[in-house]
This record gives sequence, C-alpha cells and structure tokens, in this order.
Amino acid sequence: MNLDIRSHIINNFKGDNKETLKNAIEESIQNNDEITLPGMGVFFELVWKKASNEMKENILSQLEEAVNVK
Repeated sequence: MNLDIRSHIINNFKGDNKETLKNAIEESIQNNDEITLPGMGVFFELVWKKASNEMKENILSQLEEAVNVK
C-alpha cells in the first residue's frame, strides 16, 4: 500500500485561506493530537522550503530556545 501523505495533506488544505490554516494549526496544538503531527510536519516542510536563510535562522533560534526551556 503506497500512501502519499504529503500530497493528501496538501490537497486537503488546497484553496484554504490563512484563517482556516491558522485554525487547523491552533486546533492541532490545543488538542495535543498525535494524529495531526504528520500534517504539522508537512506544513513545516512547506514553510522551510520557501524560507530565506534569515527566516531559517530565526526558526532554528526559536526551536533551539523552545526545546531547551527548563
């Protein structure tokens, strides 16, 4: 069985506006739902691929800070 999760997730949100995307992200985080993690990963991948080097550095700094919070 060959599942193309990336394509499925992208197609599921194709045509949605910023508000819908924001709601999907916030709902996923709020519900702490493990099932939505692949979708969040696809969203992150899409952002990363289009990000400038400066934006990537900013993301990495934020991630570093977030994972090292005590």
